[in-house]
Amino acid sequence: MKKSVIIAAIALCFSIVTVNAKAITENTNTTHVEFVFKVNSFCVSIAKGDLETVQKLIERGADVNEMSNGMTPAMYAAKFNRTDILKLLIAKGANLKAKSAKKMTALKYAELHGANDAAAIIKEAIAKSKSKRKK
Repeated sequence: MKKSVIIAAIALCFSIVTVNAKAITENTNTTHVEFVFKVNSFCVSIAKGDLETVQKLIERGADVNEMSNGMTPAMYAAKFNRTDILKLLIAKGANLKAKSAKKMTALKYAELHGANDAAAIIKEAIAKSKSKRKK
């Protein structure tokens, strides 16, 4: 009889514990992270291929070598194969040997993104600048 009373008491304790048990739920705070890349309007116009706007911005004093999000305007033109804009930037004194925040030149961006026309223009411009220095 003692054993059955003890077993019944233990069973009663387990049943009370399981009835009152609650699932453990942690309050998980989700954090929304938003990456914002600050690209100036000059480089956005280049990426879109808006030659007219690029010309107007240069006329109004836009710096053809100013970095935007770690890249120069020539790098944006090379990356997106904007050949007319690239030629304009070169004519206005774009530094083709400048390196981005990722340590890449405009030529490297052109090659990396398969912009063969832009790569050819850059190679030609670099060759011309080398020949001018030799004279």
